[in-house]
Amino acid sequence: MPTLFDPLTLGSISLASRVVMAPLTRNRAPGQVPTDLMVEYYRQRANPATGAGLIVTEATPISPMAHGYLDTPGLHSDAQVTAWRRVTDAVHAEGGRIVVQLWHVGRISHVSLLPGGAPPVSPTAQRAEAKTYVKGGFEPVSAPRALREDEIPAIVADYAASARRALDAGFDGVEIHAANNYLIEQFLRDSVNDRTDGYGGPIEQRARFLREVLDAVVNAIGAGRTGIRLSPTTLANGAALDSDPAALFAHVADLISARGLAFTHVVEGQTGGARDNAPFDWAALRARLKTPYIANNGYDRASALDAVATGRVDAVAFGKPFIANPDYGWRLRENSTLNPLDADRLYGGGERGYTDYPALAPA
Repeated sequence: MPTLFDPLTLGSISLASRVVMAPLTRNRAPGQVPTDLMVEYYRQRANPATGAGLIVTEATPISPMAHGYLDTPGLHSDAQVTAWRRVTDAVHAEGGRIVVQLWHVGRISHVSLLPGGAPPVSPTAQRAEAKTYVKGGFEPVSAPRALREDEIPAIVADYAASARRALDAGFDGVEIHAANNYLIEQFLRDSVNDRTDGYGGPIEQRARFLREVLDAVVNAIGAGRTGIRLSPTTLANGAALDSDPAALFAHVADLISARGLAFTHVVEGQTGGARDNAPFDWAALRARLKTPYIANNGYDRASALDAVATGRVDAVAFGKPFIANPDYGWRLRENSTLNPLDADRLYGGGERGYTDYPALAPA
């Protein structure tokens, strides 16, 4: 059986190892444009011999209305494409592979972050019991406006346009962010989606937005460069579980499989928390998916090695360990000690707690 450190092919993307760097929002892109500091941050983690076999970028909004946190880098302008190209060139120079996570936050936003002080948009007008990061710190999200049915195709088109920009920027592919109760999952879950039109009600209609996004992105850049992230049982951003997560995500898995995506990246359990926060058969989801399966959430060295060696997963994504350890891939292989995480500098700021963590791996 393969090991965590063996090569893997995800659609059209060839990886040197199965160690994946999970998407991590760091709020260091003033003006929504990637910076030279971000170039260095990703470069440090790019060499597959010491860092990640695949980097999934921080969540990256697809349009001005898709933003929901201060200083997150977008992918909806020429300036952003040019800036992201510096990141991808640096990663590729190290021999790495990188995909961008395409993001629309939906109702998890604040009027101060949106054009003209507009309210966030969502399938629902229900306000989320959640906070977001704005100038001055964390504040409750603003009340959203429910999207009209005739507005939805334009958002689907934004996903496709951003995916095309991703290839222009040199990314190896994209990951559609359908997790953590942002816009796509707001449509999927009946705990949030209270619509009575063609995008609400039964599972097939609640999944219509996802289906349209999948088709638009695949048509734009190809299935071999398109992945997706799911979080069937996470309670992030003020959303309760769907009334039937097993049925909902069986349907989602069938949509993904029918389109032959490059990979499915699954948050198993509560994002950043317990893996058994709610009943769910992860093995059944993995069996239903006809794509490579990247597992995330709570994996350490021993559990990651076992999950790959037994064939339960194809790769494992790690989040916070990659923040404090730019050479986390090497430390996993060598079973080395880890740097402590500077939790006070996760969001915003400069190089401290971002690019100043020491590496142990030999050059």
